[in-house]
Amino acid sequence: MSLAQYKKKRKFSKTSEPKPVVKKSKAGNIYSIQEHHARNLHWDLRLEKDGVLMSFAIPKKPPKKVGLKRLAVQTEDHPLDYAYWKGTIPKGEYGAGEVKVWDRGKYKMLDQKKGKKYIIDIKGKELKGKYALIKFRDKNWLFFKMKN
Repeated sequence: MSLAQYKKKRKFSKTSEPKPVVKKSKAGNIYSIQEHHARNLHWDLRLEKDGVLMSFAIPKKPPKKVGLKRLAVQTEDHPLDYAYWKGTIPKGEYGAGEVKVWDRGKYKMLDQKKGKKYIIDIKGKELKGKYALIKFRDKNWLFFKMKN
């Protein structure tokens, strides 16, 4: 995993976002969702994988019930320190707007086809249970809660 795209999109002299460092967490399997009040309100799903956070922008509130499906657009990987970061990205910068932590916890990978499908068990405060991320086109994925 690389943080090159993350670094390329940001001016760290202007934003307080975490610097791009690849590392593993002590706890392992970090999960978080940030509510991002950018040009368009969306939620950013973050999953620790190989020393970075796989990241997905979800245009609608993440699903808590079985049967609700959400588009999840894969974005650049983020550093682990971003998982619980909150603050305001300055106007004129990439992703400008307020970022709040909406949910946090851990996840367990139950099944995967790398880059195509991830079945995970989320243990967060807002989301709990078995979820799927299924790739269907380019950077577009479906994110939904499954029956346990």
